[in-house]
Amino acid sequence: SLFPCGHWKNWVLSFDDVDHPYGDEDEAALEAEVNGNWTPQEKALHEARLKAKAKRRVRKSSSRSESLSESLSGELADGDSYSSKGKVPVPNDRKSRTGKGRGLPKKGGAGGKGVWGAAGMVYEVEEPDAKDPNYDEVAQGDTVYATVVPEVDERELEKTVNPIVREYFEHGDTKEVQMLLKELNLGHHKYEFSSLAVSLSLEGKASHRELTSRLLRDLVGKVLSDSDMARAFDKILKELPDLMLDTPEAPQMLGQFIARAIADHALPMAFLDRYKGKVDCDHARAALDRAAVLLSMKREMVRLDNVWGVGGGLRPVKHLVKEMNFLLKEYLVSGEVKEAERCLRDLEVPHFHHELVYEAVVMVLESKGDTAVKMCKLLQAFWKIGLITVDQMNRGFQRVYDELPEINLDVPHAHSIMESFTDLCYQESVITKQLRDSCPSRGRKRFVSEGDGGLIKN
Repeated sequence: SLFPCGHWKNWVLSFDDVDHPYGDEDEAALEAEVNGNWTPQEKALHEARLKAKAKRRVRKSSSRSESLSESLSGELADGDSYSSKGKVPVPNDRKSRTGKGRGLPKKGGAGGKGVWGAAGMVYEVEEPDAKDPNYDEVAQGDTVYATVVPEVDERELEKTVNPIVREYFEHGDTKEVQMLLKELNLGHHKYEFSSLAVSLSLEGKASHRELTSRLLRDLVGKVLSDSDMARAFDKILKELPDLMLDTPEAPQMLGQFIARAIADHALPMAFLDRYKGKVDCDHARAALDRAAVLLSMKREMVRLDNVWGVGGGLRPVKHLVKEMNFLLKEYLVSGEVKEAERCLRDLEVPHFHHELVYEAVVMVLESKGDTAVKMCKLLQAFWKIGLITVDQMNRGFQRVYDELPEINLDVPHAHSIMESFTDLCYQESVITKQLRDSCPSRGRKRFVSEGDGGLIKN
């Protein structure tokens, strides 16, 4: 043991006797024993223990006065100061130890490892370091930063393009489609956008096909080239047998697409010439023949910019009335409800279906035979599938009710025919009871002549 027996109690210090840790006799005996019996190594170890013990006491008694700290440091180690002014440092103190400065953080809090610097600091351009392992002397020059968009994978192409085309069918803005395509990196699959758009429009309405033709016309020269458009139609011609599974009229429609694209200068004029005598598929040959026929016709006879017709909301009312009359007459001859339904849907005027109800009822009043039964069957079919709504049905019948006095001038028995037809429609659940009861009754009864015995004129 480094501590001799009998002197252990003299090494226990307290805060009350810090200034005089030992008595005079004990101190003299300790000094003699140290000088006489201890080796230099033991003496150095002993002094180190004293310094460590004093430092621990200083940490615990940091609130003591400055004079007490100075006395401890002077007694334990001569000439060893903890600061230039003799003050004991506070743990975790970040102030300067040299006594200089105002006591503020280093670099205003913007210095140190892993920090960005003070707010508002502007960094200067750093010169390339030749010692940098990534330094390339040949590649040094003006640095250009560019946003790199990864190329769309072929498997994700259809999922990316289909929402764009379907949304275009709703708003019809070709500029928005151009902007979206420029943001995408389609790469060498760019031509497939046109083929996907045409395939989707074949399954849609005539208005969708018209919008697709306009889109192809506006994309050429801005996003797509003539060669891209030709590759797209080449692909569609190869896929035509598969497209016919969902759309049997695909060859004729594709021929109209090709003719319209050539007329709009979206396809080169030599597109059809490349396929002369080189087509083995009958469906592809039918599509190319359809395009050749349309292009060979005079402009006075057919306008290719209206090859898909005019949208329902843009058609004149007289044209729509004529189409509905023709639809009903064709149905009375053929009796095919499905064909009549298809023709009515192709008109794309659901807000004008009350005209069909009006024309159907007027035909019943002006015709004979089983016309009433057939028309009731047609209205019932349209009512069940929701093609004619209750509002359109009521509006069509109400128009006939309002014009019944004028119709009665040409059809003397119009009131009785109307009453029987409304009863039949009510029994077949085509109209409501309220609409049936609102049917106008026969006009004022007139006698043949005075004194004829009360006979009513037939």
